[in-house]
Amino acid sequence: MDDQKPPTFWQMLHSVMAAAFGVQSGKNRARDFTHGKPSHFVILGVLFTAVFALTLFGIVQLVLHLAGV
Repeated sequence: MDDQKPPTFWQMLHSVMAAAFGVQSGKNRARDFTHGKPSHFVILGVLFTAVFALTLFGIVQLVLHLAGV
């Protein structure tokens, strides 16, 4: 892999998810800080957080519905 290329969308998504759960590797973190654009990670982080929160909300609603509450 060429280390001068910016991270791909999937690499950024992986980095955002790993960082959200606190398991980001040092190699990927270094790549992100040297070749990634902060704005891309901020936008992807906000979107990931919104999707994660909505997914949790949906699961809770489903469980409550199935429980008859």
